[in-house]
Amino acid sequence: MAILYFCFYRRSKGKAVCLALAAVLCVAADQAVKWLVVNTMTLGQSQPLLPPLLRLTRVHNYGAAWSSFSGARWLLIILTAVGMGVLAWLLVKVVRHPLGQWSLAWLLVKVVRHPLGQWSLACILGGGIGNLIDRVRLGYVVDMLDTMFMDFPVFNVADVFVVCGTICALIYYLAFYGKYDEKHRENKTDGTDPAANK
Repeated sequence: MAILYFCFYRRSKGKAVCLALAAVLCVAADQAVKWLVVNTMTLGQSQPLLPPLLRLTRVHNYGAAWSSFSGARWLLIILTAVGMGVLAWLLVKVVRHPLGQWSLAWLLVKVVRHPLGQWSLACILGGGIGNLIDRVRLGYVVDMLDTMFMDFPVFNVADVFVVCGTICALIYYLAFYGKYDEKHRENKTDGTDPAANK
């Protein structure tokens, strides 16, 4: 992620590519860890990872977050697809350019101006796709991260990306949205947007 930022993201023309690659890396990291767990551990097996904080426990999650809606495979697939579709629709409604309607990464750059908001959405998208791949391919999600210091449901790398991305998105909205995105749209409406004159 750091390499992507310093090599590409700071160049305005590379933002969309960089964010798309970030989402792909999130998916790749999630799937790689799941592959390793599936091929080296039996179902229900546990082994220390970062004692006394974390251990690996192979679990198959047939529900959504923390096994909710367990057994409703197609319902979960539909809900995930609808959620992503709604996100894409909202972005399309904001951005009218045809190119933006075909590129989620480009839309992300255009709609969300602040880097924190852009990176948080890339993490959420990557994590969501990572779990959706499991849901469609296997009918369940492979979880493995098990906290040792508290009683908490087993989760996976994709969940970490989604939760961290959501927290960062909330921080972005509360702290930066008004200063960057809302102000940018107001300037664009009254014709004073500096970017529009370049």
